[in-house]
Amino acid sequence: MFSRVLRLKNSLISNQSHIRKFCKSQKNLDLKRTCLYDFHVHNEGKIVPFAGWEMPVQYKSGITSEHLHVRSDAGLFDVSHMLQTKITGEDSIKFIESMTVADVEGLKENQGTLSVFTNDNGGILDDLIINKTTDGYLYVVSNAGCAEKDLKNMLTQAELFRNAGGDVDVEIICNGLLALQGPSAGKVMQEAVDFDMNTLPFMTNKQCSVYGISDCRVTRCGYTGEDGVEISVPSDKSVELAIRLMNSKAGNVKLIGLGARDSLRLEAGLCLYGNDIDETTSPVEATLMWTIGKRRRQDADFPGAEVILEQIKQKPTRKRIGIISEGPPARGGTKIYNESGTTQIGELTSGCPSPSLKKNVSMGYVETPFSKVGTGVQLEVRKKMVPATVSKMPFLKCNYFTG
Repeated sequence: MFSRVLRLKNSLISNQSHIRKFCKSQKNLDLKRTCLYDFHVHNEGKIVPFAGWEMPVQYKSGITSEHLHVRSDAGLFDVSHMLQTKITGEDSIKFIESMTVADVEGLKENQGTLSVFTNDNGGILDDLIINKTTDGYLYVVSNAGCAEKDLKNMLTQAELFRNAGGDVDVEIICNGLLALQGPSAGKVMQEAVDFDMNTLPFMTNKQCSVYGISDCRVTRCGYTGEDGVEISVPSDKSVELAIRLMNSKAGNVKLIGLGARDSLRLEAGLCLYGNDIDETTSPVEATLMWTIGKRRRQDADFPGAEVILEQIKQKPTRKRIGIISEGPPARGGTKIYNESGTTQIGELTSGCPSPSLKKNVSMGYVETPFSKVGTGVQLEVRKKMVPATVSKMPFLKCNYFTG
């Protein structure tokens, strides 16, 4: 049993590791700020550079406390740095399907899906959420770190599409984006909207007013493994909405930073672009085959289809897996060895101590023969071998509201 002092020490070390992670290699001082920047500073957020933005990595209570609060109640995240786009035109679905593996045509109205942009080699250019709406457009959210690349790609492809006679347009949505996550999120939102939240299950969306603020789009999704929503809100109303949510009587809503967002998503087995997936990994290697619609596999008309479908048929040589270990926490870049420690079989891409499980959780890629759940492996941490076990992901039960 660890002593209280040791637990506190480990918590501080964990927090500092998260902070270093988000500060790493961010030397450009020309950073952007979200519409909630002053609000974060006022609420004692520790601001660090992240993906070209000044963002809060944690608040006064610390990363571990914030993490556990999301698991038990409700946390509010500023994700306004993410790229929000509106795709319009009669050929909007055909257009987005020409760049991703998603079966958007098969989605119901106001339904969404996680997908990936792929390149001709089958690599992942970015992950994104595509929402079909009843308002005549697709609502797309993709990563801040890939915003410039994604936007350039979409605009270039849209021009080529139009030159070939297609009807499509891509427009940036300059809204704020707030993520409310946790078991109390549904009750808090019920207080804020005039419709039954039970009619909005996981991965569906609705244009509505929130606390009387019009022109919001609420999507029931998130990046924590908990029930929750992401609210696209006019920028000049973002602070007002944040304050109203935090004053809710239906839950104890607290501000949560990037540090806890990272540990929450890792416990939920969710990928971080640039760490766990990138242009060198395919959806098959990343165990994201479920994002490739059946019709899309049959038509084989998405970028990299030949490579990806061959991997599905033959099985990839490596595979993304989860790992649980004791002792010192293993981080991204840690080498993975076979159980005897004689041969390197892979490398971790993300890792942290799990506040919920009180164990170290990580994910990475290993040679496929070593990917079976329960397989013993060794991790090289601080030049010492640490025993670990391949685990199923997510590492804990996800609580998405499915109706």
